[in-house]
Amino acid sequence: MDKQTLLALIDRHPEKTALSQEFYMDEDIYDRDISEIYLKSWLYAGHASEIPTVGDWFLFELAGESVIIVRSAEDEINALLNVCRHRGSKICLEKKGCNKILVCPYHAWAYGLDGQLRGAPYMADDFDKSKISLKKIKTELLEGLIYINFAEQPASFTPIRNALTECLTPYGLHKAKVAHKQTYSIAANWKLSVENYTECYHCAPSHPEYSRGHSLSKPNSRSTELMKDVMSRAELCGLSNKSFNRYYLNAEGFGADYGYERYAMWPGHSTGSDDGKPVAPLMGDIKGYDGGTTDFQVGPVCFALAYCDHVVIYRFTPTGLGTSECEISWLVNADAEEGKDYNLDRLIWLWDVTTLADKRIIESNASGVSSRYYKPGPLSEMEDFTWMFLSWYLDSIKPPEKDVVP
Repeated sequence: MDKQTLLALIDRHPEKTALSQEFYMDEDIYDRDISEIYLKSWLYAGHASEIPTVGDWFLFELAGESVIIVRSAEDEINALLNVCRHRGSKICLEKKGCNKILVCPYHAWAYGLDGQLRGAPYMADDFDKSKISLKKIKTELLEGLIYINFAEQPASFTPIRNALTECLTPYGLHKAKVAHKQTYSIAANWKLSVENYTECYHCAPSHPEYSRGHSLSKPNSRSTELMKDVMSRAELCGLSNKSFNRYYLNAEGFGADYGYERYAMWPGHSTGSDDGKPVAPLMGDIKGYDGGTTDFQVGPVCFALAYCDHVVIYRFTPTGLGTSECEISWLVNADAEEGKDYNLDRLIWLWDVTTLADKRIIESNASGVSSRYYKPGPLSEMEDFTWMFLSWYLDSIKPPEKDVVP
């Protein structure tokens, strides 16, 4: 699709209406999704506990790009493009590992953990290794959570850090560990996956396991007496009673969204589990259960749900025009022992069963959107956050008028 056609398609899009079919099925639009959104936004890469010792690394992969997330010093983490500066071979071929030097398996060019070229066999005498290094991707660490940004000049991470650090500190995320990580492949365009996450209009009919414990399945759940009770107990339990959001078009910089918003669990439910009872020790410095849970977000496609005893982190990534992935990480205290302090099946049950249901829902949605008779409909009030995402999305991929040839 040329830029003039895309501009016209965006300009005529009605307010608070689902996207037209082209946005899910056009290859040129998908390419803009990658270049204008994913390669310019802050993205959750992983948790610092996954690379505890110097030399530990894992790969972050997106849209044909591969990045080595490596602990280069006790207090330093680097994100290095996994592309040798000699002839472009991938350096790290496994999903994770530990190396003091990163050696390309093709011609044995060797790089330090800072990306600097350290050795290159049989090169000319005047070859200057100091001028060659692996491309560094911008990296930020927030309470143990690793975020990266491919942009040469990304939006500042400072507003995110300033806003969220105090609120997240009680959870002790920098002292947490990944108890389990799972990737769910979804046969649908990435936007359908994100749209589904950004609304709970579907929760009551589609997620009985979630809805029996979480008040967000009902409209206006953040303005009820139940919610007031939760907020009145928050400080006694060591939690912040703040609430704020700077999402999408209201973000302080492109792809630098952030927010911290709490909502109530239904009475009798302390956490997200099959019976509402705790599944792990209290996180960090939290002193008790206040009857609520916390949504927090960093960037446009990475979300988290923080219970008092565990934290669930969602990341959505495109893997093709009609395919995407949802990666979920379950975090618990670093000193919690599986089998003693938590049962892994109980810990992951709710968000595993919910995500498997979402996978079916999203793939069914994708099938319908591909119909030659599909016509987008109006959104409900419970989909206001979805519209925030969609309106930002349309603005983000919109070609500047100066670039459009009449």
